[in-house]
Amino acid sequence: MAKDAKPAEEGAEAPPKKSKKLLIIIVLVVVLLVGAAAAAFLLMGSKHDGEDLDDEEVAEETVKKKPAKKKDKSVPPTFINLDPFTVNLVPETGDQYLQVAVSVELDTPESQAMLTAMMPRIRNNVTLLLSSKKASDLQPKEGKEKLASEIQGEINAAIEPPTKNKRGEIVLPEGPVVSVLFTSFIIQ
Repeated sequence: MAKDAKPAEEGAEAPPKKSKKLLIIIVLVVVLLVGAAAAAFLLMGSKHDGEDLDDEEVAEETVKKKPAKKKDKSVPPTFINLDPFTVNLVPETGDQYLQVAVSVELDTPESQAMLTAMMPRIRNNVTLLLSSKKASDLQPKEGKEKLASEIQGEINAAIEPPTKNKRGEIVLPEGPVVSVLFTSFIIQ
């Protein structure tokens, strides 16, 4: 009987139990791969050529697209007055100062929150821009118009930083600022 019991004990030796951790890891990897594939499919965007779309599909597509920056004529423009800037200009004939008060026209009323949140960076960038100018460059109308477009670019870049394309060129974003208007412009 001892002989019979011994082979039974050898056969009873079960293979080692595989840990549940391995099974959980495999399931998580599969779920992540499926999720990544779904995300890639959504990012590539499926084109619907004349197909009827469900309400959920239409809602998903409208969320993905950037809002069009078309001006709705029924909504009045949104203007924000910035605090005045006072800077030293690049010296030409002694010390000269520039004091400028600016109003900024925004594309949507919702953009005001972004502008307000980024105000310290905006004020810094505009101050650096203004202090790099010469009085003789700012005297003619064209100089003021050029300065307005440069200020617009600085504000938009502060809110939405520029990116680089595949060639390495810097691409400036459109940004929420539509125009910059001077409400006061004093060179002394």
